[in-house]
Amino acid sequence: MQGLDKNSILGILIIGIILFGWLYYSTPSTDELQKQKRYQDSLALLETKLTPPDTVQQKVNDTTLVASAEPDSAALAKQDSLVRANKAETFGSFAGSTEGKEEFLTIENDFMVLTLSTRGGRITDVQLKEYLTWKKTPLHLFTKDSSYFGLELVTDKSQFNTNDLYFTPSGPSFKVTGNESKSFSMTLQAGEGKHLRYTYTLKGNDHLLGFDIQLKGMETVIPKNQGLIDLHWKQATPWLEKDLKTQKQYTTVYFKYPEEKSDYLSESSDDSLSLGAPAEWVAFKQQFFSSILVPASPFDKQGAFVSSYSGIDSAGVKKLSAVLPIAYKHQPIEDFKMQFYFGPNHHKLLESYEKGFESVIPLGWGIFGWVNEFLVIPIFNFFDGFGWNYGLIILLLTIILKILLFPIAYRTYLSSAKMRVLRPELSEITKKFEGKSPMEKQQAQMALYKKAGVNPLSGCIPVLLQLPILFALVKFFPASIELRQQGFLWADDLSTYDSVWDFGVIPVIHTVYGDHMSLFAILMTVSTLLYTYSNSQLMGQNEQMPGMKYMIYIMPVMFLPFMNNFSAGLSYYYFLANMITFGQTWAMRFVVDEKKLHARIEENKKKPVKQSKWQKRLEDMQRQRPGSTRKK
Repeated sequence: MQGLDKNSILGILIIGIILFGWLYYSTPSTDELQKQKRYQDSLALLETKLTPPDTVQQKVNDTTLVASAEPDSAALAKQDSLVRANKAETFGSFAGSTEGKEEFLTIENDFMVLTLSTRGGRITDVQLKEYLTWKKTPLHLFTKDSSYFGLELVTDKSQFNTNDLYFTPSGPSFKVTGNESKSFSMTLQAGEGKHLRYTYTLKGNDHLLGFDIQLKGMETVIPKNQGLIDLHWKQATPWLEKDLKTQKQYTTVYFKYPEEKSDYLSESSDDSLSLGAPAEWVAFKQQFFSSILVPASPFDKQGAFVSSYSGIDSAGVKKLSAVLPIAYKHQPIEDFKMQFYFGPNHHKLLESYEKGFESVIPLGWGIFGWVNEFLVIPIFNFFDGFGWNYGLIILLLTIILKILLFPIAYRTYLSSAKMRVLRPELSEITKKFEGKSPMEKQQAQMALYKKAGVNPLSGCIPVLLQLPILFALVKFFPASIELRQQGFLWADDLSTYDSVWDFGVIPVIHTVYGDHMSLFAILMTVSTLLYTYSNSQLMGQNEQMPGMKYMIYIMPVMFLPFMNNFSAGLSYYYFLANMITFGQTWAMRFVVDEKKLHARIEENKKKPVKQSKWQKRLEDMQRQRPGSTRKK
C-alpha cells in the first residue's frame, strides 16, 4: 500500500460508510430476525388455528362409509338418518344450512367488481377494474380458491366455521355508480327468530365496502362462557407484478394498535405474531394493492393472531392469515360494523381516509421516510397533476432535487478546489518526509491546513448530507404505484426493472447478475464511471491517492448487479443525477477562480493560527503517542 496517505484512508473510509449504510438499510433488522424465529416456534399453532376442518363433508363421508355395505332401501334410510343425526349434533340450530347449492352474485361500482358466494356468504373474488396484471389480464386481489373468510362458532356440543354453511341472498346482483349507495345481505338461518347475517354496503365511487355482522337470537345457541367469536381470514396472494421476487419482498400483514403507528410482519422472511393489543385495522398488503379490514371498535387482543409465509404453490406469492376475535355480549341482537378497503396503495388515496392506511406504503424509516413524505411525494404529485409522461416527471424531480442540493455540491467542490491549490505544497511535504514517521508527515500536513484555513473534512460532510435523499429514493420508486406499468423509452414499466435482453437462467451468471440486462442500470453505471474518471482527473486523485486509483472504479461495477433488478425509474433517476452533477462540476470549474482562491489562502497563512478544540485534542493525542518528536 505504498503511497496510501491520509486522503486515501479517508476516501476508503467514506466508501466503507456508504457501503455499510447501503447494506444495513437493505438487510433484515434484528427485530425481523427475531420475528423469523417466532414464526418457526409458532408454525404448529398457526396450522391448528387457521385451518379448520371441513366438518360438513367429513361427517357426511364418515357416515357414507359406514352405511355403504347396505345397499337396500333400509340401509339408505339408515344412512340418511345417521347423516341427519350427525348434522344435528355438530351444527345444532344451523343443521339446516349444511346443504345447498353454491351460487355466485356480483356487486359492482366504478372501481371494482365483488363476487359473493352463498356458501359462506363471503366475498370470494375482488377485481379492480382500473388495473391489469403484468400479463395484461384482469387484476384480481384474490379468488375463491385462494381465500377463506368465516366466523368460528362454538356451541355446547361442537365447533364449526360459517365458511362451510349456505347463506340465503337478499336479492340479485347489482351495480352502483357515482354517489349512489346500495346494500346486499347474506343470511344464515338458525331456526325461528335466529340468524347470522352479513350485510354489504357499496357506494359507487369508493374503494370502501361496508360490512356488518348481525347476530340475532344467538344468546341461546352460543354458550355463556364464550365471550369471543373468532373471525378467520386468509388469502393466498396472486402473482400480479413482473418481478415476482420484488412483489414477494413487499407483501406482508400490517396492523395498527390504538394511538400507535402501524406495525407489520417481516417482509423478507416468514413470520407470525400474537397481537399484543386490540387492533384498529388489519391489512393484507401486496406490493401495490391491499385488502384492509377495519372494525368500528378494535378487535379484541385475546387470541388475535397474524401470519405471513411463503409455503404455497408457484402460482401464488405469500399466504397471509389472521384470527381476529370479536367481543360477544350475549344480547338478543348484536351488530358488529366493519369496513373493507380493496384498492391501490396510492399514498394520497389512502391518506384521505384518515385511518393511517398510508403507512402500508414502505417509505423508509426515520429521516428517509420524512424525505419521501414531505419532499419527494409532494413534488412528484404536483407534476403528476399535469398528466405528463413519468419519464419527464422523474427528470423534473431530479432537477429540483439537484437544485436543492446545489449549495452542498458547491461546498464540496470548493473544498476540493482548496485541496488542489495546496497540492504542490502537500507533494513537497510527502517528499520531505519520505521514509520517515507517518505521524510526522500528518503533523506537517495538519500544520499546513491550519495556516491555510482549510478543513480537509469539509468536503466529506456535504456528501454524507446527501445520503438521506439517496436512500429515500431507493424506497420510493419500487413502492410508487403511479409508475406501475408506465412506460418510457424502452422500459415498459418504470416500477420494475427494464430489460433489453432476457437471456434466461445461466448458472453462476444468474446467481450474480440475474436473467436479464437492464439498460438503465448499465447507463447509470457507465455515467458513474465517466463522472468518477473526470472528477479524479480534475481533483488529481491519481497523484494524491494512488491507493484509491482502482477502488473508485470497482465500486460502481460492484453495485451493477443490485441495480440490474431495481426499478427502472430508480436507475433512470441515478443516471440523470450523475449527468447533472457532471455538468455542475464543469460549470463550477469556470466559476471558481483558483488563482484568487490561492491568493486568499496565502493571505490566511499570514494570519495568526486559531486552533479549534478538535485540533487541540488531536495534537494532544499525537504528543502522547510513543515515538512522537513533538515536545509538550
